[in-house]
This record gives sequence, C-alpha cells and structure tokens, in this order.
Amino acid sequence: MNKKLLPVVLLVFSCSLFSCGKPSDIASSHTASSNTAMFRSNLQHTGEYKTKGVSQLTELLWKFKTGYNVYSSPAVSDGVVYFGSRDGYLYAVNIKTGQEKWRFNTGYWIYSSPAVADGVVYFGSTDGYLYAVDAKTGQEKWNFKSNNWINSSPAVADGVVYFGSFDTYLYAVDAKTGQEKWRFKTGNNVYSSPAVADGVVYFGSTDGYLYAVDAKTGQEKWKFKTGNNVYSSPAVADGVVYFGSRDGYLYAVNIKTGQEKWRFKTGYWINSSPAVADGVVYVGINWFFGSTDKYFYAVDAKTGQEKWGFKTGSWIASSPAVADGLVYFGSDDTYLYAVDAKTGQEKWKFKTGGDIGSSPAVADGVVYVGSDDGYLYAIK
Repeated sequence: MNKKLLPVVLLVFSCSLFSCGKPSDIASSHTASSNTAMFRSNLQHTGEYKTKGVSQLTELLWKFKTGYNVYSSPAVSDGVVYFGSRDGYLYAVNIKTGQEKWRFNTGYWIYSSPAVADGVVYFGSTDGYLYAVDAKTGQEKWNFKSNNWINSSPAVADGVVYFGSFDTYLYAVDAKTGQEKWRFKTGNNVYSSPAVADGVVYFGSTDGYLYAVDAKTGQEKWKFKTGNNVYSSPAVADGVVYFGSRDGYLYAVNIKTGQEKWRFKTGYWINSSPAVADGVVYVGINWFFGSTDKYFYAVDAKTGQEKWGFKTGSWIASSPAVADGLVYFGSDDTYLYAVDAKTGQEKWKFKTGGDIGSSPAVADGVVYVGSDDGYLYAIK
C-alpha cells in the first residue's frame, strides 16, 4: 500500500490538549473469556463492565513495554489483551503471563482503540488506514484507506465497522471485505468514536455537533449543536445520549428527537468520554493554564445534578470504566484511580511512570491500562 509521509508532529498539540487516545479511549470486553471486545465495553459505549473489579489493590500482575507512549485503550478477548502504541505497533499480549503473542506494524502512531469481533481485530492508525487483522495470528486480512488520520475507535455491529477520520467523514465498511458501504460528511475532523444503538450511529465532530445517523443508510436523523469541538465519544443509555464538549458542558440529549434534556457545567474542556451506570453519569475534565478545577464528576443521569466530585493532581482525559461498584480512571498526574461509585471516596490509586491518557479496561478482577511511560499495566 502507498503510505503517506509520516504526519507532521502536530500531535504535540493534541496529546494532552486534544487527548490523542486520551479522550476517546478504551476498549474491553465484559470478561476475559468473551470473544468480542470494543471501546467503552459495548456498542452503546456506556463504559460499564459486567465483571469482577479490583476492590483492593494487591499487586502489579505484570507490565509490558512498548517502544513509545501508550494512549490506545486495551481490548480484552479470549485471554488476550490488544492495544496500540505510538511506536506504530498493535500488540497482542497474553493476559496471564504478559508475554507478547504477536505485533502488527503500521509504521505510524496508533491512538485508536481496537475492537475485536468474530476473530478479527479492527483498529485505525495515523497513516489513514483502518486495519482488519486476524486475532490469533496477527496477519492482515484487509485495510481501508481514508484521507487522513484515524484516531477514532471502531465499533463493529451487524457485520459493519463504523469509525471516523480526520478527513471529516464517518465511515461504514463491510467487516468481512473492507468495502465501503457509505460515508457521512461533517464539517471538520471526526475524532469521536461512534456508539451504536437501535440502528442509529451517534458520534461527535470538531465542527461542534453531535450527529445521529441511520446505521444502514448513512442518512442524518438529527444533529445537536454545542459551543465547541466534540472530541468526547457519546454513551447511550435509557433513551438518552450523553457526551461532553470543549465548551465545558456535559450534555444529555433525547435519542429520538435530538432535543436537550439537560446540560451540566464543568470548569473546563471535556475530552473524556462519559460512563453511565445505575443512573449516574461519570466524566472527567481537562484542566488547563491556571484552572483549579481538576475534578472527576458524578452526575445524576435524569436530572443533571452533581452527586459528587473528585479532585486529582492534574487534568483527566482518560475515560472512566465502571465495574463492581467502583469507577476507574487515569489522570495526567500519573495515577490510576479507583473511586467508590456511590460516595466518590478513593479506594486506591496506582502510580505509573507517566501521564495516563489511555482508558482502563476491567476483566475478571484485573484492570488494564496504558501509560505515557510506554507500558501497558495489568493491575489486580
């Protein structure tokens, strides 16, 4: 395939500010034995994992070293954790031993979080390609070329792969053949990762809109305007789509009508993707240049009223995971936090050697997360 020249190092601007992999981050299955895994745990991107969590930190099970930062969020399927690195490789690592099974080289930074479905791993790269790779062997099955970086994490539903590109389009591609089914144009880059619910694809664009598009036809159903870029990936629950914007608001929008139900004002940009569980929406915000509001929020899903806030040592671009009564998220202060979902009280924190923009995945009593130090960590 013809590769473009390595993209100009403009990503310096986005690694923290726009969260390359930080806002739009993580993938995992409900359990490590599942053969399907994706960003934010499910097609609705609720970030809720129906699995045993880590109520008490006991040990670092293992850590796996890559050649550069790990912003991509992991996906766990059939005893293997899949994730990308800025060294240009997608890795497959045994979840018990931490030993590499295979690696696949794109030659370009990987921020996209992989999705695993029917024995195939799907992920995007900053070379502009979406790749389909055999989950067992690491051999390429097909690739699809867009016209710019793909940082959006793919969603696979009913034999179709949905993903966004910096070329302004959301794409729908046949999962088996890699042939395009349709594309939908927005007014700017599509960084947000699509959620799929009841035949509709929901995603944001840096043109400031959240879009609802028919999954089969690619026809727009409605769009909702915010006051700034939408990097956050939406979560759909109970007839409502929740997402953040860089205008500082967390939004709740009716999925049928596209009408706002409520908005919650935070102190600064929201690049993190919200998690929704048991009637509560969880989201972190990006602190920047003098802001003192370094909080992670829990908000009532029906009313938009704050339930509690949690302060870390720096901004939060990592998207939260909820499992077994705890909320897990990383911060640019280098810590992975586990916080009581009801009270907002810290249960434990784990220090890595760098900022954490990768979003944690939880499977069978282990939390997996990447760090700016180049490691993927397995913590129990």
